[in-house]
Amino acid sequence: MTFMERVTPVVDDTIRALAKVKFVEDPIAGARYSRATSIISSAYKRHGRILEYALREGLRESNRHKVWHDKAFRVSHEADVIAQTQDLAACQLTTLPYGNSARTLEVDMVAYDSADESIRAYEIKRGHGQFDAGKIRSITRDLKCIQVLLQSYAELSSLKPASAESKIIFYYGMRSIPRPWSLVKSELDEHFGFPVVERIEQANDYFRTRLHALLDAT
Repeated sequence: MTFMERVTPVVDDTIRALAKVKFVEDPIAGARYSRATSIISSAYKRHGRILEYALREGLRESNRHKVWHDKAFRVSHEADVIAQTQDLAACQLTTLPYGNSARTLEVDMVAYDSADESIRAYEIKRGHGQFDAGKIRSITRDLKCIQVLLQSYAELSSLKPASAESKIIFYYGMRSIPRPWSLVKSELDEHFGFPVVERIEQANDYFRTRLHALLDAT
C-alpha cells in the first residue's frame, strides 16, 4: 500500500467529520458563513492529527527507521519531580527507570534510527501560532519527563540506543520551545536523513483540496 493509500482514509474521515460540524448562526454572518467559519475553525484543530499521521506514515518508508505511536507513555512521580527541578539540558543527562505510572502521556511518534542508533520521541504541532505561558510550561514539563525516561523505555522494548532525545515539531515554523528541543518543517528532511516533507505536503494538498470542496458546497 502506498503512502497516499494509507493517508487518504484518514483525510476522508476528517472531511466527513467536518461536514457534520454543528454551528450557531451569527446574526451578521448568516447561515452560510457561520457554517464555513465553524468548519474552518474545526479544520485547524483536526489538521494536527493529519500532520502526525502523515509524518509517521512518511517515515515508515525509510529503511533506517522503526516508527510507532504510544498512546499511554507512563510517567512516574519521580520523573515529574525531576521535570520541576531541572532544566531541559540537565534532563538530557538524567535517566530514570521506565515503568511506574503516576500519569500517562500520548507520544505522537517514537522513532528508532538504526543509522545512528538513536531513539527519539516527538510531539507534533502545527506551529502556526504561539502558545500561552501555561501551555508552554506544560509542554516543557512533558518534554522533560519523556527525556529522562526514554532511554529506559527503549531498553524495555529490546532496543539498545546510543542516545535518546525528546523533541517537539512546530511544523509551520512558529517555535514556542527553542532549539535544540524543537524542529520546524525546513529542518525535518535533514534531521531524519529522509525526505518526509514532500510526503507530508502530499497529504496536506489532498486535505486542502477536499476542505475547499466542502466549503464551496456550503
